[in-house]
Amino acid sequence: MTPTEPAAQGGAVTAERPPLPVKLVIAGGFGVGKTTAVGSISEIEPLTTEAAITEVAAGVDDLSHTPTKTTTTVAMDFGCITIDPTLKLYLFGTPGQDRFGFMWDDLVEGAVGGLVIVDSRRLDDCYAAVDYFEHRGIPFAVALNAFDGMVEHSLDEVRWALDMADQVPVVVFDARERGSVRDALLTVLELALSRTEG
Repeated sequence: MTPTEPAAQGGAVTAERPPLPVKLVIAGGFGVGKTTAVGSISEIEPLTTEAAITEVAAGVDDLSHTPTKTTTTVAMDFGCITIDPTLKLYLFGTPGQDRFGFMWDDLVEGAVGGLVIVDSRRLDDCYAAVDYFEHRGIPFAVALNAFDGMVEHSLDEVRWALDMADQVPVVVFDARERGSVRDALLTVLELALSRTEG
C-alpha cells in the first residue's frame, strides 16, 4: 500500500514510516581506511573533511605504510546507507590522529556502536580506539582491513595482542568493497541489538 492508497478497512489513509535512524561510528588510527570505508558504502556523496598533509604533519604522522597518502581527515567523515525500509545507518568517521582526539566525544554521542578499523601491520595505532570504546561501554567490533588482499596476523593473534574480551567480534574486510563494509557494519549492529535485548 502506498501512502495515498486507502487502508483495506474504513478507507483511512496511512503513511509509510520512515526508516529508523541508527548512528554508528567508524574509528581507528591514521590511514587505516576509515574515509575509504564510508565512501565505499554511502548512498549519498560522503561528507569528508580532508586536508592536505603538510610537511609539518608528515613529520608527526607515520606515512611509512601509506606513502601515497596526500590528505588526512581533520574533523570527520559522514555518510549513510539504508539497510532496508525500516533501518538507515548514519556513519560518522573519526579522525585518526591523537591530536584530534578531543572531537571523539561529540562524534560518538548517540551512537549505538562502533567499528574499529585496524591495519594489521601496525596494531599499536588502534589501541586508543579500542580503549575508548571499552572504557565507555560502547559495543564495537574490530575489522582488519585487508591491504593488498592480505592481513599480517590471524584474528586470534589480533585478539590476543589487543587483549579484547571474547564477545568483541574480529573480522577481516576490505574498505574498498561495498559488500565487505556492509557486512562489517552489520556485525556491529547485531552486537548492539544483542546488548539491548540482553
